Amino acid sequence: MTKEVHIEPARTHSRSTSAFFSDIKSLIKGPVLIANVLPVFAGFWLALHFSGMTLAGNWSVFWLTMIGSTFLMAGALVMNNWYDSDIDTFMERTQQRPTVTGNFKLKTVLNIGLILSGIGMLLLLFTTLEAALYAFIGWFTYVIPYTMWSKRKYTLNTVIGSISGAVTPLIGWAAIMSANHIVPIVLFAILFIWQMPHTFAIAMKKYDDYKAAHVAMLPVVKGFDFTKRQMLNYVLCLLPLPFLLPMFGTTFLVVATLMNLGYIGASIYGFYAKDNHKWANVMFLYSVNYMTLLFAMMILLTF
Repeated sequence: MTKEVHIEPARTHSRSTSAFFSDIKSLIKGPVLIANVLPVFAGFWLALHFSGMTLAGNWSVFWLTMIGSTFLMAGALVMNNWYDSDIDTFMERTQQRPTVTGNFKLKTVLNIGLILSGIGMLLLLFTTLEAALYAFIGWFTYVIPYTMWSKRKYTLNTVIGSISGAVTPLIGWAAIMSANHIVPIVLFAILFIWQMPHTFAIAMKKYDDYKAAHVAMLPVVKGFDFTKRQMLNYVLCLLPLPFLLPMFGTTFLVVATLMNLGYIGASIYGFYAKDNHKWANVMFLYSVNYMTLLFAMMILLTF
């Protein structure tokens, strides 16, 4: 009997701690945050390479850039959760967020978002003004025009939201030198265009959720056939971009082109797919691996 009394509180405490960290992960959208921080690192690393500088000589700038951008992005994602708490109740995939379950009060969530954003912006101001400017553009675009204005009303929301994700390599690059360079500009273009088919695939996968919440995602408003055509158009736009980066060598150009051709083939197959949900999931997985491999290849080829 005594044994049971001592074990149960420990288990309860363990579950509470686990639930707390799970809520934090959900609040900052862990996987999305990581996906946005990695291009910051890529931009920073590539700027070091093309400027002839070393990571060892720029450790302080590196940590200020990475921690600052992580905090700023986390703040933006938290504020997105705060603002979307009402529509999140209608979507199955978001019903366990602490803003929906009530585990975190909305005022607390707003304060967390503002504090994280403020700390992140302050840290980035200690790198360069240009890096801080790109970071602010990303934060502002995601929080105001995307989250608070267009997401619920216009299919243009995906275009607006893509700006915030596309500036990430510019932040890392500008912390070292001016982003007025072909490499960060092309990286911005790749990320901006790539996010369109990537997001459309997610919207198709979660069609029922977005429809229930009345979010104006393209498949909900225009249907799957129209969305598939738009996805192919954007994927085709990716094809010439690796040719603007000859400095990465033939291997990069060949592999990137093969990946683009595979992406185009997968997009075309969508017009013949009988199971739209399954096809959208394939497109989502392809897009994730596509971007991961592309950035990893650029980093490894300049290592």
